[in-house]
Order: sequence, then structure tokens, then C-alpha cells
Amino acid sequence: MARGNQRDLARAKNLKKQQEAGKGSKKQGDPKKRMESDADILRQKQAAADARKAAEQLEKLKEAKARR
Repeated sequence: MARGNQRDLARAKNLKKQQEAGKGSKKQGDPKKRMESDADILRQKQAAADARKAAEQLEKLKEAKARR
């Protein structure tokens, strides 16, 4: 059962698809500015997560007090 050039065409198509997908993921600009921006975003996410955890703990304490 010969597949002819179907396998080669599929490989070429996949290679082209992978190259196109890789082009969009490259970041532009100054690396230092990008690092600062990324760090700032992570700090904001961490602050939001900490606030959410604190609110959950406060809610648990209120529930525990209400049970007494």
C-alpha cells in the first residue's frame, strides 16, 4: 500500500503550520522593558490572588463565629 507523496505533502503542510504559529509568539521591543512589564503583570496577579485568599479566610472566620 503505497501512499505516494501524501506523507511528504502532509509533513510540508505541518512544517509550514508550525512556522506560522511560531512567528506570532515572538515578543518585540526592549528585553528589559518587557521583563519589567511581565514582572508588573505577575505582581498584579499575585496581589489579586492574595486579596481573594484573604477574603476567603475572612468569610470562613465569619462562618465559624456564626456557628458558636
